[in-house]
Amino acid sequence: MQEILTPSEMAEVDRLAGNEQALVAAAGRAVARAIRKRYRPCRILVLTGPGNNGADGVVAARHLADSGWPVACLPVATASVDAVARADLVVDAIFGAGLSRDLSPAVSDLLRAARKIVAIDVPSGLDGATGGIRGYAPQAELTVTFFRLKPAHLLYPGRALCGEVQLCDIGIPDSVLRQVAPKTWRNGPWAWRLPQRQPDGHKYSAGDITILSGTMTGAARLASAAARRCGGGMVTLATEQMFTPAEAGLIIRDTPLAELLRDQRRKVWVCGPGLGVAHAGGKLDQLIAAGKTIVADADALTACAGAPQRLRGAAVITPHGGEFTRVFGAIGPDKLAAVRAAAASTGAVTLLKGADTIIAAPDGRAVINDNAPPWLATGGTGDVLSGTIAALLAQGMPGFEAACAGVWLNGEAGNLLGQGLIAEDLPETLATVIKNLPV
Repeated sequence: MQEILTPSEMAEVDRLAGNEQALVAAAGRAVARAIRKRYRPCRILVLTGPGNNGADGVVAARHLADSGWPVACLPVATASVDAVARADLVVDAIFGAGLSRDLSPAVSDLLRAARKIVAIDVPSGLDGATGGIRGYAPQAELTVTFFRLKPAHLLYPGRALCGEVQLCDIGIPDSVLRQVAPKTWRNGPWAWRLPQRQPDGHKYSAGDITILSGTMTGAARLASAAARRCGGGMVTLATEQMFTPAEAGLIIRDTPLAELLRDQRRKVWVCGPGLGVAHAGGKLDQLIAAGKTIVADADALTACAGAPQRLRGAAVITPHGGEFTRVFGAIGPDKLAAVRAAAASTGAVTLLKGADTIIAAPDGRAVINDNAPPWLATGGTGDVLSGTIAALLAQGMPGFEAACAGVWLNGEAGNLLGQGLIAEDLPETLATVIKNLPV
């Protein structure tokens, strides 16, 4: 598992680990080593602040000087803009991830004058718990942090300002995590395991998925293509207007919803993509009343604007930022807290889509996903995600794990396809990603 620690959790880790001097020495060595590996010898200015961050910077300066690098080390209170501007490289050892106030104008001006910055822990001015900017934060080329990543390393805007992030081992034993009990992780195959087909299985044992479709069928068809490629045994597109699909294997039913709901094999449903807001709310209510396992997205979410209680009974909800705001109100500066609160209030695994997608369970567990490329932001990819998650739910994955796996798989497919992908490209590539995962 790749735990993510808040600044307060990291402070507790440091306390439990003990031997503060040894940790500072190891951290300073790690910073100096990272700088020597990335840069040629140049004029370095280490700006130090209060606390361990400053102490790490002093140790790093000593190691660089011992290696023959021209190094000056100044407390931030005595440094000048001119001194900063003369340096080829500035090591920002002023404030760490635990900063709880806005950066002062004087410190901001110093950091603005830097040509290149290597940050210790996070660039000063970043809120380590949220990735938000406290007044001002500089752009670092390299950030060196220790033991475990912090939310600011993965959540925007902090993620962009950190530049390359190097996570260094400084001798803290993993055993301290048992006492800290973190509840946030970085997403990846280490966090979940895909369901495996049984040798004697059949199509219904791999799950029966029903995707509701409106008169505009494209979104529902994308979801169904993903569900089929990701292992769904039976996938049906339920529509009130019969049409002839281009896909030979796509099953279309125009049976009334009430009748389909009586079929006990139809356990997993996708409600929302292309359904139309006018119809989505009522259909969602019917599915919840029937006790079905529901992935609610798109129009189903908009139909619940200002009424998040209507989503109680859904298994997974997948809003983008606009949909989230319509249902739950403004996200605010702490995205992790907002998504956790939404999951707790609805009882549904809540997936806030974006470049730094957050998935939260009602019990407070949360995952940050960071593998999605920017070209995945194109129409229809969210529909593919809904179908992917539905297929995993139908095969027996719990909601939290299915949402985490679905997001990561879609991100990885986007990386394989590269720039210029369209949503229609994703389902087949998802199958390739799944095939290449270790069992």
